[in-house]
Amino acid sequence: MKIGLIGLPNVGKKTLFKLLTENAADPEKLRKGPVPGVLSIRDDRFDKLVEMYDPRKKVPAAVEILLMPNLEKQSEKNDSLFRNMQDADVICCLIRDFKDDSIFHIDGSVDPNRDIDSFLQELIFHDLLFIDKRMERINKDKSGKDKARNEAEKKLLAGMKSHLENEKPLRLYEITREDELLISSYPFLSRKEVILVLNVDEDQISDDETLEEMRNKFSGFDLKFIKISVKIEEELSELESDEERTEFLNDLNIKVPAIERLTKLAYASLGLISFFTVGKDEVRAWMVKKDSSAPKAARAIHKDFEKGFIRAEVIAYDDLIEIGSEAKVKEAGKLMVKGKDYIVQDGDILHFLFNL
Repeated sequence: MKIGLIGLPNVGKKTLFKLLTENAADPEKLRKGPVPGVLSIRDDRFDKLVEMYDPRKKVPAAVEILLMPNLEKQSEKNDSLFRNMQDADVICCLIRDFKDDSIFHIDGSVDPNRDIDSFLQELIFHDLLFIDKRMERINKDKSGKDKARNEAEKKLLAGMKSHLENEKPLRLYEITREDELLISSYPFLSRKEVILVLNVDEDQISDDETLEEMRNKFSGFDLKFIKISVKIEEELSELESDEERTEFLNDLNIKVPAIERLTKLAYASLGLISFFTVGKDEVRAWMVKKDSSAPKAARAIHKDFEKGFIRAEVIAYDDLIEIGSEAKVKEAGKLMVKGKDYIVQDGDILHFLFNL
């Protein structure tokens, strides 16, 4: 699962990428194409379990993030960028909403609403262009071998084109299971989940009114919004102790660092949840798709676990924290034994029994 981080020039993408991955992007590599990184998911539950078990090894959940080259104003210059965006499952677009006369804006002024609208239109334009090219290819196919399929696809693409021409993204277009078989390999960008990250000034951090106005303005696009001051988060990352960080956040009346909230939002946008395996040797957070069965979750550890699945021993995270230990959870009758039909819940602590 991959997240694509994009945005116009001079919006703070490279700094945000470094904050998310704890690694700097090589500018030379970025000029040639996307720069990959690993985004560790900040999770208080994982930290608490590490504190409880003091394991020799700790492995948080992580997903890949791709830092993309600059988004351009001229659509024809974004062809390469959008080809690379096809690999991303979620698009995270950084929007400038901070004032700094020393940092040039490509349009000469800071206007986040304008930039959001331009970005959304670029995605729609990309998908319209693809549909036109695909329709042209279908119309040229005179072989007659796939006539029924071609007719079904043409009907579907015509409906999608009309939807796009009404300035609506394809993630709001109802796709049936049969439709999905026709277009599953196609590079539609407006079908992807989109997170809009507003990079704001320090004095805008507590201003929720502006954010709410944007949500209302773009309510018809099914977007996720989050506000962050990259400058503040960078200063926070440079502090050496937890005490300094806590004091810094308190001074700004910030309860949870924006980087932590962003990683959680990105994780949820990918449709993922975490379950945990715990012990003195290792505490690990495993990612699975939401609504996964216990055998599917076991496969995240090893494919043979799914094949030989017998049952799963399940402890709810809240029960473990409240009661204090696995032994006491068992004594309290809170340990659950589940079979193949069990749907794993976010935060479950699991032990799988299997037979190879």
